[in-house]
Amino acid sequence: MKTPAPLALVLPWLLLPGTGVQATEYRQMDRTGSYIHFTSRQMGVPVDGEFRSFDASLAFNPEAPAQARGQLRIALSSIDTGLREANEEAVGAQWFDVKRHPEARFELRQIQPLGTGRFQVSGVMSIKGSSQPMAFGTLLKASGRQAVMEGSFVLKRLDFKVGEGLWGDVGVVANEVTVQFHLVLSP
Repeated sequence: MKTPAPLALVLPWLLLPGTGVQATEYRQMDRTGSYIHFTSRQMGVPVDGEFRSFDASLAFNPEAPAQARGQLRIALSSIDTGLREANEEAVGAQWFDVKRHPEARFELRQIQPLGTGRFQVSGVMSIKGSSQPMAFGTLLKASGRQAVMEGSFVLKRLDFKVGEGLWGDVGVVANEVTVQFHLVLSP
């Protein structure tokens, strides 16, 4: 099984208010430099995995971070737990139900500065027909040619009806899933 990359954020440039940088739309994602990893627990044992197919965009002005908008779309069928059987189970009706809900989506609604390149990101996560508001800390650095957003958050899978039926027992599969992301974006 894969071990997720460290949660620490290493970014190329830090933009602070007053640097004179204009609003930039980051619409292209560097797929080789970006990742989405997750860690869950099954019967107390960590299970690591990743999603191999996803896309992101970000409209961000360091002078007005509260007006930032963005979107992350994840092809749920691209799950890779390191085990073929687990991947096949995860795309089925009791888990992601990819035939009816092929994609997870995070709609960024606001970025609030916390200082020293740290931001509070707020938005709405939608998985399997359920949507939940989410807020989490991240580090964001940008230049005119590149932006990197990295962080982690804990998602409660049962809030999205992921792992129904026998899989709803949190003694077997924990409700909390830690998601780590590193997104490299360019205009």
